Amino acid sequence: MSRKVVISGICTSQLPKMTAQECEVMLKRIKNGETHLRSAFIEGNMRLVLSMVQRFRTDKVSYDDLFQVGMLGLIKALDNFNIDLNVRFSTYAVPMILGEIRRYIRESTAMKVGRGIRDIAYQAMLARERLEHARENEVTLTEIAAEINIPYQEVVSALDAISDPVSIYESAYNDGEETVLVVDQISDDSSEDELLNRITLSDEVKKLPEREREIILLRYYQGKTQMEISNALSMSQAQVSRLEKNAIARLRQAF
Repeated sequence: MSRKVVISGICTSQLPKMTAQECEVMLKRIKNGETHLRSAFIEGNMRLVLSMVQRFRTDKVSYDDLFQVGMLGLIKALDNFNIDLNVRFSTYAVPMILGEIRRYIRESTAMKVGRGIRDIAYQAMLARERLEHARENEVTLTEIAAEINIPYQEVVSALDAISDPVSIYESAYNDGEETVLVVDQISDDSSEDELLNRITLSDEVKKLPEREREIILLRYYQGKTQMEISNALSMSQAQVSRLEKNAIARLRQAF
């Protein structure tokens, strides 16, 4: 379904209209040196940029930004258009505008993703637009995959790849009284035995002699090397190694 796009500072319903014939005449005059007509020509083709922006649905960037980028594509099209070719300006400008918008969206993602994956993602986005335009009900990823003839899992992976990362401390649900964070919905897949082992290990570490406990905590909880521990505790690396082995033997016996 079509969506209304609101652009800050521009009343889109009052954008000037330019017919194909008017566009052709003004283009010839501009290319023949009447550069003062450029602004009027660009304003007359703003609706073309707006129609391209309406194809995209994204939370990553605002429609204001997409419109400005699309306008850059329109200006590039005007600068590079050859009036000697038997081609309508809109036919030449549309790929230029879309290219600028897509490039901007690609570069706006937080993580770098391979070109092939991005291409699949944008094929999927365009397919969703086509399918939604043809009907009112929700389009599934299975239907999108069938539309572009790409395996379902590849489509899912590509769309996930261009999605912005979400903080685990963002709100996942809020009913007005209680807020549930994303982290609250992440389950711990550890089995009951694994959890009991963790508790037992923690208890047994506390029972170790002071030096052995310090070494285990530094070595396995803080990721220190034996050399770093020897410097921190003012003892030789051989002593650290011996005490570490003793501590591990005690822990193994506890299990």
